[in-house]
Amino acid sequence: MRIAIGTDHAGFVLKSAAIDYLRSRKIEVIDLGAYVLDEEDSYTDPAFKVGGAVADGEADAGVLLCGTGYGISIAANKVPGIRAVSCDTPEHARIAKAHNDINVISLGGRTVKPESVPEILGTWLDTPFEGGRHLRRINKIAMAEKSMLNIHMHGGGRITIFNHPLIQHKVGIIRDVNTSVKQFRELLQEITGLMVYEMTRTLPLEDKEVITPIEKTIVKTIGGRKMAIVPVLRAGLGMVDGILQIVPNAKVGHIGLYRDPETLKPVEYYCKLPFDIEERDIYVLDPMLATGGSSSAAISLIKKRGGRRISLVCLIAAPEGIEKVHGEHPDVEIFAAALDSHLNEHGYIVPGLGDAGDRLFGTK
Repeated sequence: MRIAIGTDHAGFVLKSAAIDYLRSRKIEVIDLGAYVLDEEDSYTDPAFKVGGAVADGEADAGVLLCGTGYGISIAANKVPGIRAVSCDTPEHARIAKAHNDINVISLGGRTVKPESVPEILGTWLDTPFEGGRHLRRINKIAMAEKSMLNIHMHGGGRITIFNHPLIQHKVGIIRDVNTSVKQFRELLQEITGLMVYEMTRTLPLEDKEVITPIEKTIVKTIGGRKMAIVPVLRAGLGMVDGILQIVPNAKVGHIGLYRDPETLKPVEYYCKLPFDIEERDIYVLDPMLATGGSSSAAISLIKKRGGRRISLVCLIAAPEGIEKVHGEHPDVEIFAAALDSHLNEHGYIVPGLGDAGDRLFGTK
């Protein structure tokens, strides 16, 4: 069993006791900080790190420590799939596990003594989930999360499916065989533009002073991170303007790959990337994630040239393509507007929308 642990300065007093107890039970501990006592440490960072590790499958469960356990559990619960509760006594831990099947427990450095940590953690680990009516409630919570932003895990990787009504409405139109080339181009840009808002949600912000017509004030600005978008030719070109309209300063690279009609494997014929690609957040654009060969090959090319922070942006994904990409690149997050059923014998997504390149450029 693997348990991730994270703490802020106020919970640091409990960290050694928690780690020692978990290791005494032969549990692998993933220490996500803080590593030294620092009064400036915020509970949000360890909450998101531990929550992310559990949600992504890197850890089986999580332990969080702050002053009371309250704030850090609230932050962790913002990660879809996380059920975090602050527990001050073994009885709290027992009920939280039995009724709520918590996968993250939080303890307070100001409310729990170090010598009480083993009994609280032991009760949490040893109490079985009762299921029944409690399972129905947990399933309703999961459905509520999916209605806002649908996140699936495949082989340790992460894929986000956007369920916003505007996106789903436009995807329905773009699938229609009667949609014209002009409409297809416009819709592909519009859908990509709508996806950008959530894709860039975690970009860091910095304070900046500006002068309004009234007075000086502090505003927020994206801090220090640079973006690169890399369409996979040729269909990926249709997604570029949708992003540039929102993030006009993004640099644009290009990767040329075509799928061999016999082997269905990608063949490279062009690759041109920004010179500082290793410093950028990179979004690979490939509308149809079908076999996953082209997308995976494009990501490999970028990594060979120094790219590290890479995401894949698709219009429609198939399970086979997701498995391929995450099998070779489990660190890459996939964003898609729809997840379809399967591939047919010709490697096309079902129900899909046909060949995105042909529909985008009016060829075939």
